[in-house]
Amino acid sequence: MTKIIAVVNQKGGVGKTTTTINLATAFSTIGKKILIIDFDPQGNATTGLGIIDKTKMSGSYDVLIGKVPLQYAYLRTNIPNLYILPANVHLSGAEIELVSLNHRESLLKNALNGINNFDYIFIDCPPSLGLLTLNALVATNSVLIPLQCEFYALEGLSQILATLNQVRKNLNPTIELQGIVLTMFDARSNLNTQVAADVRLHLKDKVYQTQIPRNIRLAEAPSFGKPAVIYDLKCYGSQSYLQLAKEILTQEGVFHEGETAA
Repeated sequence: MTKIIAVVNQKGGVGKTTTTINLATAFSTIGKKILIIDFDPQGNATTGLGIIDKTKMSGSYDVLIGKVPLQYAYLRTNIPNLYILPANVHLSGAEIELVSLNHRESLLKNALNGINNFDYIFIDCPPSLGLLTLNALVATNSVLIPLQCEFYALEGLSQILATLNQVRKNLNPTIELQGIVLTMFDARSNLNTQVAADVRLHLKDKVYQTQIPRNIRLAEAPSFGKPAVIYDLKCYGSQSYLQLAKEILTQEGVFHEGETAA
């Protein structure tokens, strides 16, 4: 059965898309068939996988409104086992369009109904808790939260968790917190270290042991249309994402000690 993981944070610039495409790529290297749904109107996951001309192709907007079935809209990437449902400019107006529709919070869930030819689907959500993210939360099995180690991190995290609880109570009773990954971590920063300690104190084993560092190669990779784990496998950032993938897959019971992630 396909597992759907929504990558969510209402704040931009926390490494959400970087986390999505690098985890998806790492999962694909062990033979898992993966689909990324680019659900962010900025389309960064799409361009980050080398897809430049997004204007003429069907995408997540067309699937969301029922114009095109999912199986006719996703694209094969240059990475084996990795596919993407791209985002194009039409998604930017979707928040307004959805307001007047019946069952507007369940459109993505309906579009994904019956899709079982992938092992995992990752949904790269927009940096807000609007109707697009709500659709992702209703459609997903679990939520992965990239969290930047900064002053307002805990406040933002509490908002996400409150939204998650409301969705569980009213719209998707089976949704779970997959985990929290600390991103852009700088061990030299007292603030980063303190925020990481506070998050671990409050959320305990829901916070992954792997921390994603600030790393120039992670920042460079999207401009070359590649995930960092393809662009520079040996850099510290890529190795951290491979370790995170191993940690998540171990949690899933897919991976076992002694195996390697790539």
